[in-house]
Amino acid sequence: MLSGGNAAQALRDTIELAKLAERLGYSRFWVSEHHNATGLAGSSPEVLLAALGAHTSHIRIGSGGVLLPHYSPYKVAENFRVLEGLYPGRIDLGIGRAPGGMPLVSRAMGREAGKDKEAGFVHSLGELAAYLGIGPPLATGHPLAGLTASPVVSTRPEAWLLGSSAHSAQVASAMGAGFAFAHFINGQGGQDAAREYRRRFRPGPLGSSPRVAVCVFVVCMEDDSQAEREAASLDLRLLLNDKGEYGRPVPGREEARAYAYSASDRARIAENRSRIIVGGPERTERMLYALAASYGADEIIVNCVTADARSRSASLERVAGMLRKRIAR
Repeated sequence: MLSGGNAAQALRDTIELAKLAERLGYSRFWVSEHHNATGLAGSSPEVLLAALGAHTSHIRIGSGGVLLPHYSPYKVAENFRVLEGLYPGRIDLGIGRAPGGMPLVSRAMGREAGKDKEAGFVHSLGELAAYLGIGPPLATGHPLAGLTASPVVSTRPEAWLLGSSAHSAQVASAMGAGFAFAHFINGQGGQDAAREYRRRFRPGPLGSSPRVAVCVFVVCMEDDSQAEREAASLDLRLLLNDKGEYGRPVPGREEARAYAYSASDRARIAENRSRIIVGGPERTERMLYALAASYGADEIIVNCVTADARSRSASLERVAGMLRKRIAR
């Protein structure tokens, strides 16, 4: 959500951004799940995906991701079978294990803090795969054996496990899921996690071949100087997150310029730049491809966060234009 805006406008802007991404030739558009954060409108990716599908025609749309510890795997399977029925062959099921909010959120969602972690999460993934028809059915002795998730449709969502740590990579490799590393959350250690994922990968209930995606913040403007100025809003937002002011709207340009930064603030902003690619098209291209190579990534997911919808769209357009030129060389 942008400074001075509201949640309803943020949802409409997201639909427009998905339509733009499709026109520009992007292959996927993912939406996240966050709770109890006034500056973030995406608390229900499944509902938002239904709207995105209705306003686009061929781009893959997905969750980045559904926070499985909050939910019944059966209900998640039903939600995504409905989406596959509406938009066959276009749905990505990205799955996260983080709570997406503070412990109070877990209580409100009906799950106690600490429940369904580790072994419980893996068990839930297995159930989800069975209900979706991706993995083997539940064993005969399972109390829910024989249960079918409706509607029964011919296509299946593509399964990805999202994470920002080596542990998520290990779970993804054991379950056969694609692995998407949130470099925009943790700019350290993702390359090692991706290498370990490929080394350990075995076909499993969520897939048969390894796939690595890396997600990074990108601010791409006409030139490096303009990009640096535009990135100040994102720099401040990340800084405020670090100070415990989580989920605030993206600060405006004036707020970012006027903020009284301390020396430690400046140091923290410099650290956070490991999670962001900032530049004109040439610098952005160089940094994006270097990042992808360091991960051995099959795909890059760009997260363009700027002070307003127009500059965010412009950033997305410049990245697409840069990629088209590279492919044409």
